[in-house]
Amino acid sequence: MITTAGITDRVHSEMRRGEEKHGPFHSQHEAYAILLEEVDEYWREVKRQTRIPGRLRDELIQIAAVAIRAACMDDA
Repeated sequence: MITTAGITDRVHSEMRRGEEKHGPFHSQHEAYAILLEEVDEYWREVKRQTRIPGRLRDELIQIAAVAIRAACMDDA
């Protein structure tokens, strides 16, 4: 069963992974571009005729992680 705590843990893990792999955002413009890319990936999954189990959730977790990282920026 999926729980809020489980989702939150996955969002935090995704945030750490993004920071380790790419470093901090350099600007709100960069954060927006990455957020838009993640939303586009989610939208592509929504439109799929045959969905892969868990893929929508994975994309939503990535969106949440990017949004939180952007909200934590000094100029947010």
